[in-house]
Amino acid sequence: MNGFSGMQSGEVSPGLAQLKREHVSLREKLADLYTLIEKIENDIDVEQTFADLKKGVVSFKAELDPHSEREESVLFPMLGEYIGTTSGPIAVMEYEHEQAKSFIKTFLEGAETETISSEKIKNLTELVKNAHNILTEHFTKEENVLFTMAERMLSDEEKDELFRRIQEI
Repeated sequence: MNGFSGMQSGEVSPGLAQLKREHVSLREKLADLYTLIEKIENDIDVEQTFADLKKGVVSFKAELDPHSEREESVLFPMLGEYIGTTSGPIAVMEYEHEQAKSFIKTFLEGAETETISSEKIKNLTELVKNAHNILTEHFTKEENVLFTMAERMLSDEEKDELFRRIQEI
């Protein structure tokens, strides 16, 4: 039993469980993107692989954006009432969100050009690799630190509100 929340170890409230489940799908998409990144780095069918990477990044972003919104507009402020938001875990999580989104945005803007040199393809691919590396570690930190804190600190009513509010996004 977790002495703070009365829940069994590993058991989480519905809202946090949903955010954690979303990480599973996002991680799978990140792994698929990484496979394409490696093909480009190894000069395997670069043009077609880059086209696939663009499609994959668009699909990933479509899933990442609402997930990030749920965290940034609901979870972070709720937990921030207890631990603050200007420094510490929430500030780090928000910074990592910004970094990853910036890499993805820059990639997509650069990838819009019809003809792209192989050097530019490699540079743009590096942006996706950076986002991959940030988010892979980021999801682990959220699950092991932030979600654990939220489970322990938020009241049952706040956990219900968290779940209700993230369903609206």
